[in-house]
Amino acid sequence: MNLYYCYDAYCGWCYGFSPIIKKIAEEYKNVLHTEVLSGGMILPETPTHIGTMANYILKAYKTVEEYAGIKFGKDFLWHIENPTLSDWFPDSLKPAIALCIFKEYHANLQIQFASDLQYALNFEGRDLTDDAAYLHLLTKYNIPKNAFYEKMNSEEYIDKAKYEFSLCKQLQVTGYPCVLLQANESKFYLLAKGFTTYEELKKRVENVLNELTAN
Repeated sequence: MNLYYCYDAYCGWCYGFSPIIKKIAEEYKNVLHTEVLSGGMILPETPTHIGTMANYILKAYKTVEEYAGIKFGKDFLWHIENPTLSDWFPDSLKPAIALCIFKEYHANLQIQFASDLQYALNFEGRDLTDDAAYLHLLTKYNIPKNAFYEKMNSEEYIDKAKYEFSLCKQLQVTGYPCVLLQANESKFYLLAKGFTTYEELKKRVENVLNELTAN
């Protein structure tokens, strides 16, 4: 059975949810295969400056910290607090491509990599539209640099990322984070829509697994 975690690298609530989904994926790894899908939350036709969303993030990040017990880093917050000085133009495509490439090297570590991308952005303040933002992760996961960057700029992997965006739409995902359990080809259970606590998510997973076992 598959557990689908639909997320976006730029989703602050997904950043808060990261420790929870990592814990669940680890706990049920012998029963459920966890697949991370990028949703494509920010896909501007033309680049849009961080300033257009800075005021919203400035208020929202404190709520995420309060509910999730996670911290946003000063290097990230600098861009939010000083939008007129920032050179950020957020776009979900590049981190989604990076995840597609990563899966080919370490399919069993995709939850960790998605979490690392969010930490790189929201704590370390790395610009995920910049190729250099991924360099430390290539070293961490022993991924060949030249091959990674070649794939990053290829149509094949751009298409793979866009396929994930369309898959999330087919699964009727309208917000992030979202967790679905696939019981068979046509049967899906919605386990989380928006931030969900570990206790609540675990309870829902158990309920579905018990139901499936009973049937």
